Amino acid sequence: MNSTIFWSRSELDMICQSFVYQETIKQKAQLEKDFLRIKPALEQFPHILRRITFKDFIHAYALVKSRAWGSTKGVSLIPFADFLNHDGVSEAIVLNDEDKHVSEVIADRNYAAHEEVLIRYGKFSNATLLLDFGFTLPYNIHDQVKVQIDIPHHDLLRETKLEILKKHYLPAIEDDNGFKTSWDSFIIKEVKSAVGKGKGVPQSLRAFARVLCCTSHQDLSDLVLEAVQNDGRLARRPFKSRSKEIQAHEILLSHLTRLIEEYNASVKSLGNAASPSICKRFALRRQMTLHLLAGELRILKSASAWLKNYCASLL
Repeated sequence: MNSTIFWSRSELDMICQSFVYQETIKQKAQLEKDFLRIKPALEQFPHILRRITFKDFIHAYALVKSRAWGSTKGVSLIPFADFLNHDGVSEAIVLNDEDKHVSEVIADRNYAAHEEVLIRYGKFSNATLLLDFGFTLPYNIHDQVKVQIDIPHHDLLRETKLEILKKHYLPAIEDDNGFKTSWDSFIIKEVKSAVGKGKGVPQSLRAFARVLCCTSHQDLSDLVLEAVQNDGRLARRPFKSRSKEIQAHEILLSHLTRLIEEYNASVKSLGNAASPSICKRFALRRQMTLHLLAGELRILKSASAWLKNYCASLL
């Protein structure tokens, strides 16, 4: 099984650039806690259960996690449904009729005899596929990147900005991938056009940058007042000053440029790691890492291109 919860420390180091690294560490820590909670109960029935180890537990967890289907009534294992492999562009999904207590899959195209039938597990990024299922796609249209930005400790208004951002933070609606955001972390999706409206770069991230570039208490008060007078969302409107609006977005551009350089370095190091002596398992996980990083790099570059164009349009 190739979910990242089974990867060794050296294998995990390959994906340290991606937020999947931290998600894996968190998930493994939670699994250890869960196992310690249920272990006393398991030990009460030695005549029924053989000695269950943590390795057994995470193996069982991964089996269910990668094969269970969710519905409004919870999670279930559906016979035969887990035989079907994933295609990110397929329109065929597992449908549940809770009144009739049945599940079904309706093919989205004609299939020839002996041809493999594929479905879409969800609109999952390679990050989710790798963490929950143990595989990736060479090119995934649903890829996304989770980025985190902090307020510099040398910023004299840091505490005030933190208070304002936390007070006005609105939890984002979870998508299929289920990765949560916070007041200082954001999900970026692919920006299809560098000259469009920037769909893919979240408004909350742009708002965060506007707060970051404020240099006085009055600037921050003005943003709070604007939010109160409108829909309550902080810094969602462009600054009236074009130079200040450019400055805010250049903060984001600088952050993404640094990330792109780090991703490029990681991809390059993996490319140089080819060796005929490496085992098949490591080679497979290295290939999946390349799929993951290349997809996230593509997203970062699309957002960077849009930000450059947006700043240029304000000159």
